[in-house]
Amino acid sequence: MEMISFTKRQACRFLLLKQGLLGDYRFEGKQGIMEFIRQAGCIQFDPVDVCGKNAELVLQSRIKRFSKEMLSDLLYQDRVLVDYFDKNLAIFPVDDWPYFERYREQHRQWERSHEAVRGARSQVRKHITDHGPVCSGDLDMPDKVDWYWSRTKLSRAVLEHMYFTGELAVHHKIGSIKYYDLIENCIPRTILSAPEPYLDEHDHQTWRVLRRIGSVGLLWNRASDAWLNIGGLKSAERSAAFTRLLREQKIEAVHVEGIKEELYMRVEDIPFARQCVDQNSWKKRCEFIAPLDNLMWDRKLIQALFGFDYKWEIYTPADKRRYGHYVLPVIYGDRFIGRIEASADTKKQTLLVKNIWLEPDVKRTKRMDEAIDAAIRRFSLFNQCKDIIMVKSDQNGEI
Repeated sequence: MEMISFTKRQACRFLLLKQGLLGDYRFEGKQGIMEFIRQAGCIQFDPVDVCGKNAELVLQSRIKRFSKEMLSDLLYQDRVLVDYFDKNLAIFPVDDWPYFERYREQHRQWERSHEAVRGARSQVRKHITDHGPVCSGDLDMPDKVDWYWSRTKLSRAVLEHMYFTGELAVHHKIGSIKYYDLIENCIPRTILSAPEPYLDEHDHQTWRVLRRIGSVGLLWNRASDAWLNIGGLKSAERSAAFTRLLREQKIEAVHVEGIKEELYMRVEDIPFARQCVDQNSWKKRCEFIAPLDNLMWDRKLIQALFGFDYKWEIYTPADKRRYGHYVLPVIYGDRFIGRIEASADTKKQTLLVKNIWLEPDVKRTKRMDEAIDAAIRRFSLFNQCKDIIMVKSDQNGEI
């Protein structure tokens, strides 16, 4: 196969088209959610909810008429999606459960306070069998044990351990509280009994590298947050995985004008590349992008291609932030035009738009302003808000 060559603009269009963020909506409803997540492999979960949780924010920008209930149904009613670890905490199709057995086995062999936690397993199983799904507050286990970030109640540690090892699954959530049930009540036994597809460590790493390339669309063979939580994947192992994938013709090298390193895409995504080379006009949408969106997994790549420098400042001290506590990138057409800070007051059913910052080289137009206003209205509905409060805007596009 010949190497694909892109201008930066074409590479940006490819990424946005692949992600379902350019042109008409490609995904709709619960079926669209499944189509997108199967394409992406997983979407990252984070419990912080300022204007929607990260996984919900990922989907609201891509799925036509998305509602938070759709994702909850797919996870906890239809059970075709599952909460577990992939790109850190993530949501992925339940059919992929066997691929992560090696990580569950690692937790079975070792964890902090291992003996105390293992000793409480039978009590937890009996309690769930007798009473149904539980959260840590339902268990009478007040003793404290050493856990991953600090000392915590034994009840929380044992539930998390059994979740990490695959004995329990998240049955449902109320707010940020997880309720756990026995895994066999949540995942079909045919999936639970399926063998791990890649027993060889190198084969497993290669599969996960390919999965991450598909998650983003374009990636390079260099250190990146896009590779987080792939066990044992150092520089040599990553390069070996790229070599195998090229040899097996599962990925294709991509040259982007002005970027020294080669980028790579999955062979199955080449049709998107052809569309970006052959066509020059796309319907312009305005979308708000999640802080941990698949598109943003390699922020250095985003800066190299789009010229957009984004940092999630939620853990940055307030006096050192450039923008705000929970700020979302804003896309219009085939570029990032700025960022927005909004918060949803669910009790008052009000969306507060605190700030909008446009990039210095962005020229405001009536059509752009209308697209941003429409996106804010959609975002308000997504957050189940009836009212929108916007702070007075100044001449620089900030409000």
